[in-house]
Amino acid sequence: MIGRALVASALALQVPLVPSIAKAVACDPARGTMEIGESWAQKRLDPKRVWPLSTGAGVKVAVIDTGVDLDHPQIRLGGKADLVGSGYRDCVGHGTAVAGIIGAQYMRGVLFYGMAPGATLLSYKFTDTERDADTRLLIKGIKAAADHGAKVINVSSKTFAHSELEAAVQYALAKDAVIVAAAGNVTNEDGVPSPAYPASYEGVLAVGAAGPNGTLAEFSNTKTPVSVIGPGENVTSTWAGRAYNKELDGTSYAAPYVAGVAALVRARYPKLDQAQIRQRIIATADGATGAGKGAGMVNPLLAVSAILPNEPANAPVVAPPPPSPLPASAITHAPPVDQDAIDLAVLIAGCALGLALLLTVIRAVVPMGQRRGWRPGRSE
Repeated sequence: MIGRALVASALALQVPLVPSIAKAVACDPARGTMEIGESWAQKRLDPKRVWPLSTGAGVKVAVIDTGVDLDHPQIRLGGKADLVGSGYRDCVGHGTAVAGIIGAQYMRGVLFYGMAPGATLLSYKFTDTERDADTRLLIKGIKAAADHGAKVINVSSKTFAHSELEAAVQYALAKDAVIVAAAGNVTNEDGVPSPAYPASYEGVLAVGAAGPNGTLAEFSNTKTPVSVIGPGENVTSTWAGRAYNKELDGTSYAAPYVAGVAALVRARYPKLDQAQIRQRIIATADGATGAGKGAGMVNPLLAVSAILPNEPANAPVVAPPPPSPLPASAITHAPPVDQDAIDLAVLIAGCALGLALLLTVIRAVVPMGQRRGWRPGRSE
């Protein structure tokens, strides 16, 4: 308990979790670019359409990765922890890209922005490399994120099955965190593909990668039980050195798109638990068939706006009807029709008309009778 409290406190205060003297690590991320256009992934998912309903505000999203570029103008952190002991800097670029896809701030004139810019990003640096990461630090990061109240945890890395890793996943799920993990990449050097972890554990939202045409990327691991797929080929995001990278490939970049959607849904439906959030994302994905595709491409707008029949009655958030331009009291309603009164009025009018006709006839006939002395007329 004391260890967990120290982790949470250190994160909140943004101080190292290890001695302040950083390890000597070569910090030389690949050079990024400042020339970017709107990527196909952003056009396909179009998160701006969702922002009137949800920006992910109030939801803590943990990025367990290689750290985050603290000086990038589009990234704002709500907390950071260095589990490695090499400092907070992102010496790879990977964590900065993942964080940007989830929650990069919208800036006028910049064609890239995150899925959930209102979310609070928490950076847990657990490695200085994209490969051969320390599973023990990954476990520590998952537990620390759950203890600090992260409601979405993104793990864009893979490892082998490990009992303590599975226990950490179950611990975070019990803390009501949605865990989003990459399905893993398969290369010719990998030999026989095998399931990736933690993505393969029960309760984890496992994400495969799709290309610009919507088909599964060749490298996306089909041995992992994928829940949904996200853009993971030739995508754009923030990069170390206050820059951008527009040639990103991997399921590790597909996962944060789904983590961003999870933040949008959690903010919109705060009464749903992590299992219901996961089910909503799966149920609203664009349908697909075939190994490694799960339920299909994640659909942010449907995930946030659809009303699902199997959810609790108090879960959906329905917008109230627009107010009337005038108060109800200002409108005078017509009284109900009194048919008896109408019939009586018609009868009276008919009698009056008949009496008028009778008087007219009398006025014409009486004088004529008087002139004839009331004698009948002669017929010719």
